[in-house]
Amino acid sequence: MHCPFCNHDDTKVTDSRLAGEGHQIRRRRECLSCGERFTTFETAELVMPQVVKNDSTRQPFDEGKLRAGILKALEKRPVARDAVETTLERIGHRLRALGEREVASRAIGEIVMEELRQLDEVAYVRYASVYHRFHDIDSFREEVERLGKRRGRDADAGQMSLLPQAREPRGKR
Repeated sequence: MHCPFCNHDDTKVTDSRLAGEGHQIRRRRECLSCGERFTTFETAELVMPQVVKNDSTRQPFDEGKLRAGILKALEKRPVARDAVETTLERIGHRLRALGEREVASRAIGEIVMEELRQLDEVAYVRYASVYHRFHDIDSFREEVERLGKRRGRDADAGQMSLLPQAREPRGKR
């Protein structure tokens, strides 16, 4: 690390601690030439994959576009800002976990829809209506019905029966 005061290339770290909610390291440094002290922040550089569009063009992943799309779907919905940030972090983590240098925009859209389905069903339907480009009311209705069926299955899977289970007589095992 070069000293910002005298440009000497040798500094020593006098103190290190976590900063930025644990996502950064704050280092206090001292120049070995002029003795001046200064602070640096170190963060991990996480490389996101390139996005392969439907027309086969490639562009860098843009979290701003992702955020804008999700916020548009969530417009006027009672969803906490923290929940949106957590969802964005989960999507970013899932994309990095793929380990691919390039990811199709369709795959990103599917991940976003999965996350929105868990976050807010209305936002999911809004996003799906743009993503799937519903051409008529019937295709829109089918998606809403599929969502309702999935909700019913998910609710049934997580509930215990209130009725007593039929038991086999003791001697017949």
